[in-house]
Amino acid sequence: MLPDPVEATDLNIYNTDQLPWSRVRTALDERLAALETTQFLGTVGADGRPHSAGIGACLVGGCLYFTSGPGSRKSRHLTGNPACTLSFRFVDDIDVVFEGVATRTTDHAELDRVTAVYRDGGWPAERDGDAVTAPFSAQSAGPAPWYLYRFVPRVAVGVALTDPHGATRWKFAP
Repeated sequence: MLPDPVEATDLNIYNTDQLPWSRVRTALDERLAALETTQFLGTVGADGRPHSAGIGACLVGGCLYFTSGPGSRKSRHLTGNPACTLSFRFVDDIDVVFEGVATRTTDHAELDRVTAVYRDGGWPAERDGDAVTAPFSAQSAGPAPWYLYRFVPRVAVGVALTDPHGATRWKFAP
């Protein structure tokens, strides 16, 4: 589970109730790995230009993780600036954008835990030293091996796509 937010702000303009954090948590727990869940990482380069790329995130032990090739634009951006966004569309429920920081992890035990979750979800990932490898990955990841990044949220904004509609911003402890 992700940490509970320490603050919530109702962003609704139509007098509906604040969205409960449990709605986001349920979507992440139950549908993050679903093929129909759209997932994007947003980064910013040293020149200030934004970049967005599709990812395959997973939730392990309260943290969101994703992979990226060492030579990919997103990895180069994260090396210079770990601030980024993760965006998810949970079809027929809620859109969520997280703002936070992503840092590469090289801890073998952590890599083993995360690759096991990826394998359980159908991607045959394995730890290879301090990186991840598999027979295939998304085109946007670049060639193997891939770095594993741990994402720590600072803020999330959710917009409900179904009843009860609404919009809420949540802040997390630093």
